[in-house]
Amino acid sequence: MSNSNYTDMSHSDDCEKYINQFIQEVPIRRAEIGQGTVIKRALPSRQKRMIGAWCFLDHAGPVHFPQGDGLDVGPHPHMGLQTFTWMIEGTMLHSDSLGTTNQLIRPKQVNLMTAGYGISHTEVAPDTETRMHAAQLWIALPDDKRNMAPQFDHYPTLPTIEGEGIEFTVLVGEFLNTRSPVAVHTELLGVDLFAQTSTSTKLQLNSKFEYGFMVLDGSATINGHELTLDNMVTLETGMNEIEIYIHANSRVLMLGGEPFESPILLWWNFVGRTQEELAIAREQWVNEDARFGSIPHYDGERLKAPILPDRMRSSK
Repeated sequence: MSNSNYTDMSHSDDCEKYINQFIQEVPIRRAEIGQGTVIKRALPSRQKRMIGAWCFLDHAGPVHFPQGDGLDVGPHPHMGLQTFTWMIEGTMLHSDSLGTTNQLIRPKQVNLMTAGYGISHTEVAPDTETRMHAAQLWIALPDDKRNMAPQFDHYPTLPTIEGEGIEFTVLVGEFLNTRSPVAVHTELLGVDLFAQTSTSTKLQLNSKFEYGFMVLDGSATINGHELTLDNMVTLETGMNEIEIYIHANSRVLMLGGEPFESPILLWWNFVGRTQEELAIAREQWVNEDARFGSIPHYDGERLKAPILPDRMRSSK
């Protein structure tokens, strides 16, 4: 370890205890959202609300279904965040209130929707699709960007690096001297690691970042902590490197970022700072206010907003 705090340890047991205080295993919740699609939700959780600006992480699938029975999520609003979709298997169509119509996302591509002050969108599987495997994340926008104008960006190619038997795809930020083109507004990292054969390596970390690791296929270990489809391993700030062992044909999602600048409130599809602004946004959606626009070509109903709880806990 290059950090002097580590090398000064006189006994390996003491060193291990010191390192382990930075690491925790966070259980993942599961739910079914129709068409047999199982969602594994890692963020937010009671143990870990955010990783940098990453404030939401769902792992969907892998799932197979008959043609015409794929996911169909009708118009729904977002504000104060960016939605980030990493497609692993299958395809999905994105439409939004900016006029983006049926943008197809394929495997190894990213859709990034910046909600800013307000936007609505749909996510629909093509009629011919029979598979889906994806990770969807939300990124909280910083205070000076959370009311920016909405926009949508499709990224058909992401940079990849081969090393130590692992294919690294840089989704967000910079890793191994390679930068992703995906435009975000805080210091963040997102990397997909795929190993065809079992392999281990050491990963250099930014000591200012907190990190999270989630298996998307197979299994792995992080500094000896087992990583399965039922948990996420998180690291607090202060670590310079970790050792990862990835089993054959396994895929791991690595997230990182500087701790977020201020507490947020995350409710339904909104990220805000006060309950009052969440209540206003909800009423505007219910009343079909122009803030969130419309998607006229969608043949179906808008999603209904749930009742806002009397009290909410901030995420940090």
